Amino acid sequence: MFRGQLTQWNGEKGFGFIKCDVFSQEIFIHISALKHMSRAPKPGDYIHFDVEEDQGKRRANHARIEGVKAKDQSKSTSKAKLQHSPKLIYSVLIIVITGFVFERFSVKTNEPIKYQPSLNSKLAKPIAKEQQQLSEPTKKFRCDGRQYCSQMTSRKEAEYFNDYCPNTKMDGDNDGIPCENDSRF
Repeated sequence: MFRGQLTQWNGEKGFGFIKCDVFSQEIFIHISALKHMSRAPKPGDYIHFDVEEDQGKRRANHARIEGVKAKDQSKSTSKAKLQHSPKLIYSVLIIVITGFVFERFSVKTNEPIKYQPSLNSKLAKPIAKEQQQLSEPTKKFRCDGRQYCSQMTSRKEAEYFNDYCPNTKMDGDNDGIPCENDSRF
């Protein structure tokens, strides 16, 4: 550890220079090297420091001001925790409120979303006729993005998805019968 005298200090920018007999040039010091001290340095203070090379220039680090006490670390860390606590509490509160509002006001329906089959389908029926043929057990199905036979649990579900949901890939020959080669059904 070296000892030198602070010759210059710019309090606004938080840096200065130390003159030390061991070195031919003054050593740069940043306020971050003294952040644990109870007061800011001023010209004329004696500084104890280590030196590190930073991009070819010498810089003081792990420094302390001679005759000045260090801050009580337990108080500063608890104070820092208290300063960040309201931010954390507000963030969590906003997330909870947003979730509640979204859940409360989101549209919920048990009705299936009905789509008219493509015009290319040979078995395209008018929408009104499809609604008449919609039996009670198929009302439990709804379009949720599934497209393939391997994602279906029954033949009725596959038929519902093929008739009412867009972009399904279960009727390879476009005859209106989905999953013809699936041995599970």
